[in-house]
Amino acid sequence: MAEMNTTDRRVAGRPWHSIPLTVLSTLLGTDPDAGLSAAEAERRLQTDGPNRMSEIERESFWEGIWEELHEPMILLLLVTGVLYSIWGEPADAVTIFFVIFTLLSAEVINEARAERAIASLSLLAEPKAAVIRDGRAKEIPSDQVVAGDVLVLQAGRRVPADCRLLQAFSLSVDESNLSGESSPVEKAALDALPDVTPLSERSNMVFAGSLVTRGRGLALAVATGKRTELGKVAQMAREQEAPPTLLQQTMNQLIKWMAVVAIGFSILVPVLGVVLAHEQVKAMLLTGLSLAFSVIPEELPIIITMVLGLGAFRLAREHAIVKDLQAVETLGAVTVIATDKTGTLTENRMRLARLVPASNEARLLEVGALCNEAGGQRGGLLTDPAEVALLNAAEENNLDLDSLLRARRLVAENSFDNQRKLMSCVFALDGSQEVLVKGAPEAVLERCLSQQLDGQLAVLDRAGRAAILDQAERMAGDGLRLVAFAQKTASIGPLTQEEAESGLTFLGLVGLMDPPRPEAKAAIAACLTAGIRPIMITGDHPRTAAAIAHEVGLDSTSQVLTGSQLDALSDDQLQRVVVETAIYARATPEHKLRIVKALHVRGERVAVTGDGVNDAPALAAADIGIAMGQTGSDVAREAAAIVLADDNFATIVRAIKEGRTLFANLTKGVRYYLACKVALISASLLPVLLAVPVPFAPLQIILMELFMDLAASASFVAEPAEEGLMSRPPRDPKARFLDGRMVRGIFTGAAGLFAAVSLAYLVTWYGGASQTPAARLAQAQTVAFVTWLLGHVLLAFNMRSEQEPLLRLGITSNRVMLIWGAATLTFVLLATLVAPLRPILRTAPIGLGQWVLVVGLAVLGTCWLEARKWLLARRP
Repeated sequence: MAEMNTTDRRVAGRPWHSIPLTVLSTLLGTDPDAGLSAAEAERRLQTDGPNRMSEIERESFWEGIWEELHEPMILLLLVTGVLYSIWGEPADAVTIFFVIFTLLSAEVINEARAERAIASLSLLAEPKAAVIRDGRAKEIPSDQVVAGDVLVLQAGRRVPADCRLLQAFSLSVDESNLSGESSPVEKAALDALPDVTPLSERSNMVFAGSLVTRGRGLALAVATGKRTELGKVAQMAREQEAPPTLLQQTMNQLIKWMAVVAIGFSILVPVLGVVLAHEQVKAMLLTGLSLAFSVIPEELPIIITMVLGLGAFRLAREHAIVKDLQAVETLGAVTVIATDKTGTLTENRMRLARLVPASNEARLLEVGALCNEAGGQRGGLLTDPAEVALLNAAEENNLDLDSLLRARRLVAENSFDNQRKLMSCVFALDGSQEVLVKGAPEAVLERCLSQQLDGQLAVLDRAGRAAILDQAERMAGDGLRLVAFAQKTASIGPLTQEEAESGLTFLGLVGLMDPPRPEAKAAIAACLTAGIRPIMITGDHPRTAAAIAHEVGLDSTSQVLTGSQLDALSDDQLQRVVVETAIYARATPEHKLRIVKALHVRGERVAVTGDGVNDAPALAAADIGIAMGQTGSDVAREAAAIVLADDNFATIVRAIKEGRTLFANLTKGVRYYLACKVALISASLLPVLLAVPVPFAPLQIILMELFMDLAASASFVAEPAEEGLMSRPPRDPKARFLDGRMVRGIFTGAAGLFAAVSLAYLVTWYGGASQTPAARLAQAQTVAFVTWLLGHVLLAFNMRSEQEPLLRLGITSNRVMLIWGAATLTFVLLATLVAPLRPILRTAPIGLGQWVLVVGLAVLGTCWLEARKWLLARRP
């Protein structure tokens, strides 16, 4: 049967829910205990294909070219090329079409790079699936699940395939995306159901896309991808494109406004050229078309998408996977980070540190191993590190867990939740039932009537409870994570959750140590320097939270606010308290949501970390939701904008730095790009107002656009962070992108380039009165063209930073810009020194004096910005 294609594995067309489990496992060629082998799983993956609803079609290079040919600006350029071929020289037309192809190729390749980066992030952000292969539990990407895989089902995880249940303990599943029923459905590992059982009543099945809301279980995958019930409903639905970000919308509005201005100047310059400078109508029409193409900022959306997309890819290399490009914009504006403790500030590597009382040590180890969400065996690597630590402690103390499990049978399991703060397991044992409970000390104590001391039972009175809580306070003060244990014996018969978890005997406390991450303290300090206030919201004991806060450098002098104290505060009171409080303990996800809302009322921009199902509201309500990639539930990942691949607080800080860098680079790139546009308009308008020909041939304008686009769309993406970026206050997200400072930067940069080009052109034009008109114009335009090319390269280098001098930043620190600058300089030398290229590029040879003029004006017109930065840097 192992050779049969998994898409055809049915018995006489019978549905999966009606086939006996023994027959089904044989049919699927799998071992319910050990799962598939890695080799067999790989073979099935190759045969059946990935576990996806639909394949994402990638656009080819030539398809991208064809799509770009429909863009208005490209059509405009094509019209220019056609007119050149009619009115001008054939060589000009060939050059124009070569430039068109180069521009199209650059844009298609850049867009493809951004799309590939975003697509790779989507794959990284996809939920993982917990499977058993070769007898071991492991996590794999959901799209690698195959029919026959044994899946580990856990609360908060999406079911990756249609499955038959092998085991189910307190298992309930939200199937609303398939059935429309809002209430979770209880599931059970029944052997078989009638063929005609409706889908909504197939309690022995779980379906792809549904959410495990409670409990755990094991399930056998029977259908994947398009063959699942959800796949049939989806009917190969195509993936929708993400909506434009707020910044992209702003840029689109800017483009429309600037397009009107640019078209106006593109008409005005040719008209004035004909009227005042008596230029030929055909030549001015070509000039107008070239100016329209070059001046209209149609590439801005591409530049923004590329900067954000490739920036998101850089964040992924820092282990921060961006799901929403809007988050890249928002990162630099965060003022508060509300973080978990366990796994984010700490290593999430629990180990047993203390057992109290010591006389109950053996029993505490037994209960810790048996009442365990890892199920005592399978999935131990996939559960809470505290559960793994309890299993490891039992193993290290030579506890024979296999013998304990053989002596009893698990009848029921009530999983942990944030309201009860405990979990319980019911085992059948020698004619009775054994109930084992573990959870937060105060929650367990509330349900206990007695305690076990030195092997004897004693009534648990008020003094006894106070002594236990006092002991818990001391252990928590040492930074230990506390777990309390209790038990009772019950008669055979069904027990409700309330019946199982009442009338207990208290056994003792276990202290687990989870040390702070070594880098957490430096990351907290970096936040404070950057004007970002970190706060800790944890479900742990208040003294444990305070101890960890002190070690990582949080404001441990502030009060520790507990969940019960939060409940006693009104919303107005909480809004005053959140300004001063940095540590919240015994907090539930509901408390986290209240804190986020209160911070928003205070005007804060909040990033929130979370990993559980109930964290989803807070993650969604935050300005940036950050889910844990290693321990986070699928629901948390879906609600978040960023997923941390390493669950590390330091990664959040690195992501914020990267986000600030990206936004700064985007600002620099757009400022430079628009400065060049303004300079080009000004340099083209001034001569015609003076009754002088336009300083550039149409072909030269198109070539200038090519170099300008490459600089803005590629060079500034690679710009490293400026020194002191993380010592500045967060950016105000409400501030306009084109604020006064941005506008001043655009016109300041444009003014120098305009002055350099115009002065070089006019000096050469008026100084060449003795030449023939054609030679005079060719030489003046060559000087203007070369001055522009050199000047706009130098302007790019000078606009790399707003405040930091270039020499201090490092001239060679942006290699992409160096390569672009070197390519531009090489082109300038070829265009002026290689005789066969001059007629094609409309250039003429220029003498030493003109080279001095060109270089001198290009340097003076742009590098005064650098001198200004040096003067500002020397101020106290």
